[in-house]
Amino acid sequence: MNIKIAKRVREMPPSGIREFFDLVIGMDDVISLGVGEPDFDTPWHIRETGIYSLEKGFTSYTSNKGLRELRVAIAAHLKSRHGLLYDPDTEILVTVGVSEGVDLAVRALLERDEKFIVPQPSYVSYGPEVLMAGGTPVYIETTEAQGFKLTPEQLRRHLHRSVRGILLNYPSNPTGVSYTRRELEKLAALLRQSDLMVLSDEIYGELTYDYEHVPFPALPGMKERTVYLNGFSKAYAMTGWRIGYAAGPEGVIDAMTKIHQYTMLCAPITGQVAACEALRHGAKDILEMKREYARRRTLVHQRLNQMGLTCAKPDGAFYIFPSIKTSGLDSKTFARRLLEQEKVAAVPGTAFGRVGEGYIRISYASSYENLKEAMDRIERFLKQLKS
Repeated sequence: MNIKIAKRVREMPPSGIREFFDLVIGMDDVISLGVGEPDFDTPWHIRETGIYSLEKGFTSYTSNKGLRELRVAIAAHLKSRHGLLYDPDTEILVTVGVSEGVDLAVRALLERDEKFIVPQPSYVSYGPEVLMAGGTPVYIETTEAQGFKLTPEQLRRHLHRSVRGILLNYPSNPTGVSYTRRELEKLAALLRQSDLMVLSDEIYGELTYDYEHVPFPALPGMKERTVYLNGFSKAYAMTGWRIGYAAGPEGVIDAMTKIHQYTMLCAPITGQVAACEALRHGAKDILEMKREYARRRTLVHQRLNQMGLTCAKPDGAFYIFPSIKTSGLDSKTFARRLLEQEKVAAVPGTAFGRVGEGYIRISYASSYENLKEAMDRIERFLKQLKS
């Protein structure tokens, strides 16, 4: 039988991250600097809360929107942390990670053939999620010269009727760059003149190092046109618990909940109970992990630049995006040969869009000792290329 696969799926490329890391499986002594996952365990008090919830028999479905206790805690957190006011009953939805939140928001907002702006380099799923919703991603390519940040001039050129919205991510995966309040205000001033909706993926917001992170809905006039997306995976080292959330206008959250109830039903209850504990008592954990990420950031940034792999110091997250153009190799060849010859795994920049050619993404969510060894191996690899 000849089974026909939907055209939009057939034409969709596989994840550039997963495609490359299939090569790593079965290799020994590999230092992986590729997977975007904290190397810390979820703090014990959060794990213990999840375990105890199972012992007490909390194994049922929750409301489609998520445990009310968690939604109330999220609303309280956003108010105390950022001065943002959201109704936990109508303006907050608990999702299965931020990835589901992005998918739900795009599907709730897009009509077929409408366009959605995606600044690149960008996380691998953004463009495909727009395509699966029947829309068309409009990629705006940012460059190293502009700090890999969307400029007001670039945004202004794309403010027309056929564009439904924009997907922002800061601090960024893969570059680690973020935006200051002043930079965000310039973008917001343009968006207020349009009908565009903003999907703001701020999963790395708590991992901002040198200045205070500013949520997009906290800017004047932006709350009513922004779906704010965040979660527990990165800041609290809870990737496998799969808990994210969306906060936004009631009509959009209602539409997202409709899709969610027919596809996912609800996020796992164990993860939701654990997330309540993270919000109650996890602030110290974030600071401790963030302090260690900052130490690693300094090491990796200094060593890469000393080798001639130029890169800016990341503003946040745990990624750095060095240029490998001086090597004379394209991104995929560089990453493949680095893996084969020195057993260091990094992600080719092209996984994050065409503009990523000439770069690789390195994650410093690995131990300090592993990072020192990885930097030594990369330096040795570069010397071999020149010999």
